[in-house]
Formats: sequence, C-alpha cells, structure tokens
Amino acid sequence: MARNSVLILAFTSLCIGSALADWNILNQRIRRHAVKDSLKTYCESWRINVELNNIREFEVVPQECIDHIKKYMTSSQYKADSQRAIEEVKLYSSGCCSLAGDGKDAWIFDVDDTLLSTIPYFKKHGFGGERLNVSSWEAWMKESKAPALEHTLHLFHEIKNRGVKIFLVSSRRETLRSYTVDNLIHVGYHGWTSLELRGLEDEYKKVQQYKAQVRKRLVKEGYRIWGVVGDQWSSFEGLPKPKRTFKLPNSMYYLS
Repeated sequence: MARNSVLILAFTSLCIGSALADWNILNQRIRRHAVKDSLKTYCESWRINVELNNIREFEVVPQECIDHIKKYMTSSQYKADSQRAIEEVKLYSSGCCSLAGDGKDAWIFDVDDTLLSTIPYFKKHGFGGERLNVSSWEAWMKESKAPALEHTLHLFHEIKNRGVKIFLVSSRRETLRSYTVDNLIHVGYHGWTSLELRGLEDEYKKVQQYKAQVRKRLVKEGYRIWGVVGDQWSSFEGLPKPKRTFKLPNSMYYLS
C-alpha cells in the first residue's frame, strides 16, 4: 500500500512537472505570436479580397480586423499602393489617347477617397468597424474639411492640362453640392467640366447603376471616356465600359 502511494505520488509529480515545463513564459509568448501572426494573415487576406472585389456588400469591417485596417489605411504602404496606381494611370495616359482636340476627350474621377480623403472621418468612427451612419457622414462632409489625396491632385491637373475634360462623378447627394465644391476648390482642385451628384431621381438606384447611367449620357453626348479612377468597384461596373479603369485602395467601406 505504501509502495503504491509512493508510485502514484511520483507519477503525479511527473505530470505536474511536465505541465509546468510546457507552460512557461517563452512558450506562451510563442503561442501569442502565432495567434497574432495568424490573425494578421487572416485580416490581410480579407483586405486583399475586398480590393479584388471577391468580398462584396460588407456592412462593417470584421471586429478582429479593425486594428489591421486602421494600420494599413494610415500607413506608408497605403500611400505607396495609391501612388503606384497613379503611376500606372500616368503611364497609360501618356501613350493611350489620340486626343482629337474637339473638346470631347474625357476622364472621370470619383470624389471620396479618390480626390478627397475620408480618413479623418473614419479615424473617429472605427475605420469601418461601425456601420456607416449616413447622417453623421454627410454632416462631416458639410464641414468641407476633407484633405486632398496629393497623388491624385497632381494627376488631376496633369490630365486636365492636356486638354481632357474632367468629369467628377460622385455618389454624394445633390444637397451637398456647395459643400463639395468649396472643399474641392479649397484643397486645390479647379477647372473640372462637371460635378455629377445624385439627385432625387437617383436616391433608390444602386451606385453602380447611377454611375453607369452618367457614363451612358456622356457617351451619347459624344464624349470619349479614356479612363476612370475610383476607390469603389461600383465606379466601373455596368455599361458602357470605359477604355481603362484604375482602382485605388479602400477597405473601410463598400458602396454598391
């Protein structure tokens, strides 16, 4: 009996020792790093698939990825990705377009997160982790304080100075026209041909339908749309198709 007790005690001590050996600070740090790396990989995969238009119609950024999206949208990588897209626009536009000089060569830009940055707004609203509150967002737009995206500002003037007509096609409502114009001019945009905003007749249309109808009208008026720059896939979808499209990164929200 005494011998059995000793054996049981020895076996229990061995198990406890093994458990303690397994649970040590180094192992816990390794596991935490593994979980952190796994989450980072997951969230970066989610972000990339948003940009590829594989993930659609999302209303909020996954809670576990909010910090990842925040870090990306405020990082030098976001700026580098945007700048690379703009460089591709410049490369294309420098040799693509046989301008007729008849005033019918056209280029389309989106406004939010293409010409103007909404990052200051989303810094206060969870970088997409909160469901978009239209009233709050439009109240912020009325302040006319959105900063310019510098790389797009330079592109805007470069294309305009070639004699191409610039059309700004935004999903903003018509009621925001004066605030939008003031904001654009204040940060350095001027000389566009037309600013297209959603009227009452567009309220219940999907963004992609509304923007496609604007392109259709422009083509009917004789314009040749050489390219479209935007941060949402809804800026490009539908007919007629522009000759080229260029997508800027934005994984904070989705407009269809």
